[in-house]
Amino acid sequence: MMTTLRIAFGQRSVKGRKAVNQDFSGIQIPSEPLLGSKGAVAALADGISSSDVSHIASETAVCGFLEDYYATPESWSVKTAAQRVLNATNSWLYAQTRNGPNRYVLDRGYVCTFSAIVVKSATVHIFHVGDTRIHYLAGDRLEQLTEDHRLWASSEKSYLSRALGMGEHLEIDYQSYPLEVGDTFVLMTDGVYEFAPEHFIADTIHGRHDDLDQACHRIVEEALRQGSGDNLSIQVVRIDALPEPVVAELHEQATTLPLPPPLRPRMAFEGYEILRELHNSHRSHVYLALDRESGQRVALKAPSVELRGNPLYLERFLTEEWVARRLDNVHILKAVALTRKRHYLYTVTEYVEGQTLTQWMTDNPLPDLETVRDIVEQIARGLQALHRQEMLHQDLRPNNVMIDRNGTVKLIDFGSVHVAGIAELAPTPEHWELLGTVQYTAPEYFLGETGNNQSDIFALGVITYQMLSGRTPYGTQVAKASTRAAQRRLVYRPVLDEKRAIPVWIDGALRKAVQVNPSKRYEELSEFIYDLRHPNERFLHQNRAPLLERNPLLFWKGMSFILFIIVLVLLSTHLVPVH
Repeated sequence: MMTTLRIAFGQRSVKGRKAVNQDFSGIQIPSEPLLGSKGAVAALADGISSSDVSHIASETAVCGFLEDYYATPESWSVKTAAQRVLNATNSWLYAQTRNGPNRYVLDRGYVCTFSAIVVKSATVHIFHVGDTRIHYLAGDRLEQLTEDHRLWASSEKSYLSRALGMGEHLEIDYQSYPLEVGDTFVLMTDGVYEFAPEHFIADTIHGRHDDLDQACHRIVEEALRQGSGDNLSIQVVRIDALPEPVVAELHEQATTLPLPPPLRPRMAFEGYEILRELHNSHRSHVYLALDRESGQRVALKAPSVELRGNPLYLERFLTEEWVARRLDNVHILKAVALTRKRHYLYTVTEYVEGQTLTQWMTDNPLPDLETVRDIVEQIARGLQALHRQEMLHQDLRPNNVMIDRNGTVKLIDFGSVHVAGIAELAPTPEHWELLGTVQYTAPEYFLGETGNNQSDIFALGVITYQMLSGRTPYGTQVAKASTRAAQRRLVYRPVLDEKRAIPVWIDGALRKAVQVNPSKRYEELSEFIYDLRHPNERFLHQNRAPLLERNPLLFWKGMSFILFIIVLVLLSTHLVPVH
């Protein structure tokens, strides 16, 4: 049986000697599968005493974070999800102040400090703005993990330099640390940490390890006894058990479901009739099947028998369908809805009647520029759908692009897709396996680096280049360049030639899309697509590429001929006539 995340916690928040409690705290530990995919959250906010509405800001910040964080896509990383939620909260709080009576006096508006931890798998993620604090309990002492965002005007007077709702743009601190069983975190407002002694806090938590609520109550009482005149809030979170670093849903299927029997045409299987084999490789077998219940023709994919003992492969196999179920885009292969229980390990997707882009390029060796643009734009829309979910395709190549009979382009094969939210569950950084054709693989992968959106842009640039020229910009040399020095020696071959009238600015866009250095590529797909239709001023004025780049063989033949003529001339001038 799989181990799940177990957390012990306690919290306490009181107004103390003040009339109103402007602090707000909350802890949420959802049940599975949400606990595995999103983790547990503890959040604490502290209003500012100069504002009559900051208690609303504190409550809004904490409640909004606890609710909205869990509404973000499972594919997003914790950092992306939390920052998106906090930026939205900050915008709302700032707008409330700007639309209220104190629009020009921010310290009377909807402003609060905020600190939160998200515990997902074996990692803690820390988010912080203001002067609430997060500590790590290390034995009998507290180690402060956050930095107070305060400006000191004197030894006795200070001001908040950062807080939620203070400005239009939010800068929030983020950290992450690996976890071990027994790790304990303490979140406190200044009404507690400025008065309760550090040793007292540590001793109380250790002494009341079986009742952390009571420990928090005693710490608050001690801070009041020591003279705290502020609101007082504290949260204690202890890690009692860590989960296995897997996606529970995928792991369960990969480890409990047997592989299907050998499938043959006319065979009945799990409510499907196998019609014919579509594709067979060492990694999987794909069949055209008829769903007898719905009458729909589908593509049924079974894992390779040769890899049945590889649990990582089986989970990656199932990730394809997991990805497809979380995307709803006409340019993404669609997963078929589950209507009955599966007894074997396989996946089912829509059947695309058409041809791969590889076959299309064979049938259309000299396509017009407008047709190429249309196909590339459709591929880009599919990639954008992936990128919005914080996913990378990582294996974009002509064989993984389908064009149906209506001309609609669809991305297929998500076996190499990197999902940020799933990657966080791994105990070590995920190493991407080179499964595709090397000509389309971004150079950074050959250096052992992780990819990003610009890696997919590189692959799309290569495909665009190939559609226009019938070749790739670097050929197979890119796979041989496994060092930065070797990659710097790669020479881009312009797409311009004498066969087609391709505008020079199109070549400029392609050159930028397939730059070896990712920092020199387009940052967004939309920029590349725009430049394929609109002449970029920078590319309009760039000179035609030198002959060495366009045709190296012709260049060196020419150089050899020139050198030969020079040698002949030199020899003739030194000949002495014989009498």
